[in-house]
Amino acid sequence: MLSRSLTIIKWTLVTVVSVVFIFCLIYWDLVAYGYRQAKGQLHIVWNAKPVAFYLNDPAFPDSLKTKLRLISEVRQFAIDSLDLKDTRNYKTMFDQQGKEIMWVVTASESFELKERTWKFPVIGEVPYKGFFDEARAWSEKSKLEAEGLDVNVRNPGGWSTLGWFTDPILSNMLLKSDGDLASLIIHEMVHATIFVKDSIDFNENLASFIGDRGAEKFLIYKYGEQSEQYQSYIRYDQEFVAYVDHILRGCNFLDSIYRAIVEKPTHEKMTIKETAIQKIIKSTDSLSFSVLLHPSKRLMNSLPNNAYFLSFRRYQSRQHDFDKEWQETFKGDLKAYINYLREHHPFL
Repeated sequence: MLSRSLTIIKWTLVTVVSVVFIFCLIYWDLVAYGYRQAKGQLHIVWNAKPVAFYLNDPAFPDSLKTKLRLISEVRQFAIDSLDLKDTRNYKTMFDQQGKEIMWVVTASESFELKERTWKFPVIGEVPYKGFFDEARAWSEKSKLEAEGLDVNVRNPGGWSTLGWFTDPILSNMLLKSDGDLASLIIHEMVHATIFVKDSIDFNENLASFIGDRGAEKFLIYKYGEQSEQYQSYIRYDQEFVAYVDHILRGCNFLDSIYRAIVEKPTHEKMTIKETAIQKIIKSTDSLSFSVLLHPSKRLMNSLPNNAYFLSFRRYQSRQHDFDKEWQETFKGDLKAYINYLREHHPFL
């Protein structure tokens, strides 16, 4: 009987090892990428220090200590007043020493606003790929460009592990204004509260909406509606919304252009595409900005591509829909709206 049991255990182990080995062979790229991502995230998590360490360090600048205390207040406000999930996040900080530590790659078809996506376990299909190794990010960019895709590489202000790890504050976050910092923290806390599989546009748009509205409410709570902190945040937000709406109209314009040139040769399509994008960027001059740096001066010399335009759809295209539902159905009660969303969109 014992010999038979040992034989069963032996063959069970052999079967499991064989299955894992075959999986690794078939999905080696995914396994290797997952390993590198876990390694990069754990390096940051393990090397983050408690916020109290920096608050008690006499050499740490007082201005940055103020920002650390502000994050603690934002976090508690989001839990108490918005009913976002209470996690262990943002109780530690990783010192970036002024260096970028993350790179996100996005891509689109060259003559269609259609994003390249990647599939991962649990979270499903996503339109971006993150890296903790800069060289690998640029290598991925080159690989995708060789396939004829438009590619964008950016450094995110933060990221969420959706509660699987303890997300630390990143030291570069402390360089943000009070309003932008509050919006970022609340944005990432939304991801740890509401996250729908295979629905990145919904997830990112929702986190952006609640992040911005939550930041406004926090600034009023802490400083008052007439405070410079709140008023400057509102001025910036109004101009940013105007720019976003312009770019989203530009997306629709590009959609119509691409449909009209399907049958044309590639070199002609490229010329028409560049002219269309130049028109979109140059026409931002018609917008009245007093806070935003004028985008046409910044972008005309290095034209954005389809991946840039798609990022606005991903993060901003549903803001008016969320705002309408929040105002009309929930009468501006953000906590009630979040609870409704939590009930109707369970976490993963």
